[in-house]
Amino acid sequence: MTDLYTWYMIAVIALVTAAIRFLPFVIFNGNRKTPAIVEKLGRVLPYAIMGMLVVYCLKGVSFTSAAGFLPSLIACLVVAVLYIWKRNTLISIIAGTICYMILVQVVFA
Repeated sequence: MTDLYTWYMIAVIALVTAAIRFLPFVIFNGNRKTPAIVEKLGRVLPYAIMGMLVVYCLKGVSFTSAAGFLPSLIACLVVAVLYIWKRNTLISIIAGTICYMILVQVVFA
């Protein structure tokens, strides 16, 4: 019984995921203009999401010691400088993460 339930659950999850992915193409096909609110959300949401991720990542930073905030501060500066220089989000986030992990594991251990 459990095995059949698992397969039903996987099928429902797959169908819902596919529906969510294909629904915008069905609603906003080439015949109609995309509503202004959807275009605005497409421009604004990526920045809002990145801002929320920054706040989430920095919410637990402790300012009681240098080891509590310096790795985060340096990694954020690395991300900002690399993004301004290269204009590549992926490179800047990966480099910032590597920088943070090296600082936490090696320098401020």
